[in-house]
Amino acid sequence: MKSIAETTDTALGEEFARVRGQSEDLCRPLSPEDMMVQSCSDASPAKWHLAHTTWFFETFILREFLPGYVEFDPDYLWLFNSYYNAVSRQPEKKLRSGFSRPSAGTIFAYRKHVEDEIQRLIESNLGDEAARRIILGLHHEQQHQELLATDIKNALWSNPLQPCYLEDDFSRSATAAPATWIDYEGGLREIGFAGDGFAFDSEMPRHPEHLRPFRLASRPVTCAEYLEFIEDGGYRKPELWLSAGWQSTQDEGWQAPLYWSNQDGQWSIYTVRGEVPLTDLLETPVCHVSFFEADAFARWAGKSLPLEAEWEVAAQPLPVKGNLLESGLLHPQACPGPAPGEPAQMYGDVWEWTQSPFVGYPGFRAVAGALGEYNGKFMSGQMVLRGGSVATPASHIRPSYRNFFPPATRWQFSGIRLAER
Repeated sequence: MKSIAETTDTALGEEFARVRGQSEDLCRPLSPEDMMVQSCSDASPAKWHLAHTTWFFETFILREFLPGYVEFDPDYLWLFNSYYNAVSRQPEKKLRSGFSRPSAGTIFAYRKHVEDEIQRLIESNLGDEAARRIILGLHHEQQHQELLATDIKNALWSNPLQPCYLEDDFSRSATAAPATWIDYEGGLREIGFAGDGFAFDSEMPRHPEHLRPFRLASRPVTCAEYLEFIEDGGYRKPELWLSAGWQSTQDEGWQAPLYWSNQDGQWSIYTVRGEVPLTDLLETPVCHVSFFEADAFARWAGKSLPLEAEWEVAAQPLPVKGNLLESGLLHPQACPGPAPGEPAQMYGDVWEWTQSPFVGYPGFRAVAGALGEYNGKFMSGQMVLRGGSVATPASHIRPSYRNFFPPATRWQFSGIRLAER
């Protein structure tokens, strides 16, 4: 997206309409009943995502920058607040599935009300700060589009019928290119966002990192390679696991990635197109693994996970393109032949766990006010993922983007790329 100075009112209005429409498109295959399901503690109902992203525009933009704005419903200020304690109280996250009211129809009316008022604000004398907030709100909504996709998949999988989200056929995967190693020089390297356009505060400031020489695998780990780890007893060998990871395997009964099942010795994987035999997906990147599983696999393979600085240095010269949300596939694809000396699938397909904790860069300062709670309050107990996935909007990802989740998280499209130093 262009810088504030380069963004015309027309361009901003068009981008606002496009992003908002993309969220609703993700919900078109769903019934109103589907939109109420909250299938795990990490997830939220689709209806809640549609309302909360609207709440963001109303709370941080319309209430502050549109004179005479009339709110849709005053109770929505706290009802659809996620975690902004400086704004209002909020319901417990686990209770979101109980919001039978307001109805889905009312939520769509709420969205229309806010959209009309945002467009009216854009067409008025829009200042730079209001424009920045709208752009932030669009990237916030794109984050929720990814959560929508992953939450919808989990909700339908948790249904005993395990219905399909998409009805088109899932073709058998191609053969993945052989994995090779790509060498990178060490030294003082710059990472972090720089230049025009949007970035979250956690991507800044740009700063130097001292790296040892390292190597990255040319592609992510495939399901076939991960199956070898399973068959070699990887989930039964505590020496491969971090202490908290081993505890998670015992407490949760992990024996394979999320959505894998074994019936009479035959593995299959639940996808948004329903259950698919593992034999049809062996060449695709393994996904829905936790940081703990990714780390254990790397130890089993005699390698490691990359540092986030290593990943970013490797990604900086590459074009931002890949199997992202707009492909409509919503499942990783087998790796095509990479260009010589370049890692493949750095963007899209699966988020790649790094061994770096999510903390502020040197000199990081959260923005003032309630918006400072956006990222800064989560800089504890989270691990960084890089590169985007099949559920990440294409205009939302960049080399410096830092995703983060607790290390036991599995419901995201998260995978593994090996490193060596």
